[in-house]
Amino acid sequence: MTPAIDQLKKHKVSFTLHEYEHDTHCQNFGEEAASKLNLAPETVFKTLLVTDEKQFFVAIVPVTGQLNLKRAASVFGVKKLRMAEAKEAQRITGYLVGGISPIGQKKALITCVDESAQAYPKMYVSGGQRGLDIGIAPQDLSQLCRQTRFANIAQNT
Repeated sequence: MTPAIDQLKKHKVSFTLHEYEHDTHCQNFGEEAASKLNLAPETVFKTLLVTDEKQFFVAIVPVTGQLNLKRAASVFGVKKLRMAEAKEAQRITGYLVGGISPIGQKKALITCVDESAQAYPKMYVSGGQRGLDIGIAPQDLSQLCRQTRFANIAQNT
């Protein structure tokens, strides 16, 4: 099991596990998960790390869109953000890119979930490895992550 699943069990949070065969040639991990698990793409969310060069933050947005860095910077109370590089994200979270879960990271980071997640009884996020997703209620996810808030941080692609 992954640190994410261990944390969910430890806190007795209700969740579902969804496994699929990851295609090593696929780089769009969220869309692959939605397709292979036959889930509505707008309910599948990707976990992104951003930084203002001083600290790192977690932004969770639907795989159908992308993160709006200006809105996210405003939510996190910083002037400007950039996407973390893959090596940085892996070092800080303890997960491989494509399998970064917002739950059970090496260091708990301030988190923002796109407000669209609140429209669904269950959202899907990475379970901590490629080919594994977790179905979880948005409010349960917010309670497991550090200083989580919901805000309009996504934009359509």
